[in-house]
Amino acid sequence: MGAHHHHGSHDHEHKHDDKGHNHSHSHGHGHHHDGHGHHHHVDISGQGFNKAFAIATMANLVFTLIEAGYAIAAHSTSLLADAGHNLGDVMGLLFAWIASYLLTKPSSDRYSYGFKRTSILAALVNALMLVATCSIIVYEAIVHIVHPEHVNTMTVMIVAVIGILVNGGTAMLFMKGQDDLNIRGAFLHLAGDALVSFGVVVAAIVIHYSGWYIVDPIAGLVIVAIILISTWRLLRHSLDMILDAVPYHVDRNAVLDYLKIQPGVNMVHDLHIWSLSTNETAMTAHLIMPGGTPSDNEYARISTDLRKQFRINHVTLQVELGDTEVDCAHEQEC
Repeated sequence: MGAHHHHGSHDHEHKHDDKGHNHSHSHGHGHHHDGHGHHHHVDISGQGFNKAFAIATMANLVFTLIEAGYAIAAHSTSLLADAGHNLGDVMGLLFAWIASYLLTKPSSDRYSYGFKRTSILAALVNALMLVATCSIIVYEAIVHIVHPEHVNTMTVMIVAVIGILVNGGTAMLFMKGQDDLNIRGAFLHLAGDALVSFGVVVAAIVIHYSGWYIVDPIAGLVIVAIILISTWRLLRHSLDMILDAVPYHVDRNAVLDYLKIQPGVNMVHDLHIWSLSTNETAMTAHLIMPGGTPSDNEYARISTDLRKQFRINHVTLQVELGDTEVDCAHEQEC
């Protein structure tokens, strides 16, 4: 299959052995490859962004520890659940911070993609930690439903109001960079936290005027449900990325159709699209072109089109003349 390699350029030759390919791939778009996938993400790993991470992480960490302490002192499951929600976000911020720092590290001979994938790993670890936190809160809530305890509603109200201010303020730092899964996760979690803290205030007011202490653990369980719903999506997306699934924003069939209509292309096979990180997508494909390889300009145009239309940053195309029969047993596009 790899007998006919008419390369448009030799600037970027990758061997994708880890993807099950044992032949060389040539990046047809050569020197156009570098630098284009990074401009619109520059603020994510820039100094301003690291500062935002530092402020948000420290503020939330300090507050979470204080909140957990007051929750235990006030016998409040809802406040403890709020602290659990906050802890998940602090961990999320921390992992996303580490991942965004590693994204800036250059690639090496061994790590040819750099450390982009750590951002996916960060999202996965964060999701799993939130599940663990939830199980502790559920246990506490059940204990308090079975044996209702006096809840110090004033403490709960004051701490939860401070929570709204802390979370609301730090969420503002993440208004930019919404196209990265970790940044988006951090923003949504912080905004969600402010709402959850508001719910805790409401529950405390209800308990204060009605004396129904059972409202507190029930509110705690509602918060756990909220955490799990948001975590499920994070877990599913990060698992998909680890399994090299086609990213949600890419329509594989549309990419296939686009490649098929290129001048001189008779057939497309071995099309693979996967996530390099939470904000970069890679693609490889074999094009059967009996007339020979496209020019460097053609490669550059295809690359630009794929980036603009499908947000695919790294394109590797292998051109074959079609002399040999392609094994179509497992190829739906043959």
